[in-house]
Amino acid sequence: MTAEALRDWMQRRPFEPFRITMSSGEAYDIRHPEMAFLTRAEIIIGLGERGGIPSRHRTVSLLHVTAAEPIDSSAAA
Repeated sequence: MTAEALRDWMQRRPFEPFRITMSSGEAYDIRHPEMAFLTRAEIIIGLGERGGIPSRHRTVSLLHVTAAEPIDSSAAA
């Protein structure tokens, strides 16, 4: 996936939470735009968010991001 494609997801207004899936099968939910930071080659994802502040982060290569899709808000309820 390209940085530009992920940037488009992150800049949607109103923001729509989305999930990225990696080539390994791991998935990461981006529930707030400030919980991810994008570079040309990587996305840094805040994890363990509490009160708007992540407790840790994960850096993943964009080369291994295979999909981005909206998080189904009805399934989370």
